[in-house]
Amino acid sequence: MEGLLYVSALIVAVAFAVLVVYLAITLKAVSRTMNNVADTLEGFEKQIEGITSETTELLKKTNHLAEDVNQKTAKLDGVFDGVKGLGETINDFNQSLSDITNKISRDASENQEQASQAVKWGSALLELWRKNKNK
Repeated sequence: MEGLLYVSALIVAVAFAVLVVYLAITLKAVSRTMNNVADTLEGFEKQIEGITSETTELLKKTNHLAEDVNQKTAKLDGVFDGVKGLGETINDFNQSLSDITNKISRDASENQEQASQAVKWGSALLELWRKNKNK
């Protein structure tokens, strides 16, 4: 029975040694994988730093451009106010012309008979003047 105990202890020792070898191989593979992951993350960090600096520059340029557009828009406000004033003046002028036209039309229709008489008298006087001129 003592022999059986030694054999079992030997089997346990061999099994433990095999387990240790497999664990060592696995840990070595995990170590290589972790090194690769670390290298990848390091490269990724450098790329992110580049992207961050480019994004910062782009943001600065965008802010500068927005400020420039705001300044130029403020300068154009005066032009638009002037155009608005010009439009109002033209509208007032058109309204005045319309009022004058309406007044002339109304006066012409009210004094149509007198105007007709004036035209007849004018034609008659012109005819007399031509006859006297020809003599």
